[in-house]
Amino acid sequence: MDFGLVLQTDPPASQVVGLMKRAERNGFRYGWTFDSAVLWQEPFVIYSQILANTTKLRVGPMVTNPGTRTWEVTASTFATLNDMYGNRTVCGIGRGDSAMRVAGRRPNTLARLGEAIEVIRDLAEGREAEVDGNPIRIPWIENGKLPVWMAAYGPKALALAGQKADGFILQLADPFLTEWMVKAVRQAAVDAGRDPDALTICVAAPAYVTADDSPEALAHARDQCRWFGGMVGNHVADLVAKYGEHSSMVPEELTAYIKDRQGYDYSHHGRADNPDIAFVPDEIVDRFCLLGPAEAHIDKLRHLKDLGVDQFAVYDMHDHREGTIDAYGTDIIPAIN
Repeated sequence: MDFGLVLQTDPPASQVVGLMKRAERNGFRYGWTFDSAVLWQEPFVIYSQILANTTKLRVGPMVTNPGTRTWEVTASTFATLNDMYGNRTVCGIGRGDSAMRVAGRRPNTLARLGEAIEVIRDLAEGREAEVDGNPIRIPWIENGKLPVWMAAYGPKALALAGQKADGFILQLADPFLTEWMVKAVRQAAVDAGRDPDALTICVAAPAYVTADDSPEALAHARDQCRWFGGMVGNHVADLVAKYGEHSSMVPEELTAYIKDRQGYDYSHHGRADNPDIAFVPDEIVDRFCLLGPAEAHIDKLRHLKDLGVDQFAVYDMHDHREGTIDAYGTDIIPAIN
């Protein structure tokens, strides 16, 4: 199993670069960041510094979207980084949550997302693609490679990931939901005539390593990671609006917890001090995240690995970032691999 580190691009950028360097030293192979132009600094600028200061780390957004940048700009940006540093990028992509909504736009449709996946990959790898009805090709690209991994939760999005993407990003670490969604993505790949085992499965969630499993330590870890249930709740609310509160299309294990959700302030998006997360119960934090001493992380990661997960990406937005990176490098990654 590979491991990734996920950060927000808060200033100073040098701190983001430093944490990514620390992650590589500790055995992480991927460095991911949020991509929301209003809320954080521009990630692609920072990727250049991360790549320059590491040797093998692969970088990319978790996740970009088809609406923030034109598709040829996205493709050219990835291709430029790959030309400079040797095909070390991955395009994580989704419909767009904070990046679109903070700018007053609606998330992209699945139809637009599916088209963008193919166009961005083709252009970044040097092939011709059609953009706004015009065939274009980026002529300077040679031997470009850009895997495109799609983030998804709902049935139609899971099907699209299986049909078109090179990988699937699931932003929660609940084993039951992971099994259900991975099966859906792989079945969609089979139905589309693709090899289901060729898709990379990436689970991303907060991880907080504590010194022990005392009630006090676990309570603090939960409070530091409860924001994640609020972030996932934005996507779950969209699913409930689309499919209904008790739809057989979406497991109740995913949707039931948002019944008391009142709203969401994106100015606190992805932060431990988010005031809009009181509706997220301890049970959801425990199911969606990895909390506790190293042994608890190892047990859950082994379960996820058995379900076919190829990478676990650590959301490291809390007050124990360096300690969690180091604990993964010292105790957890060696035990899994």
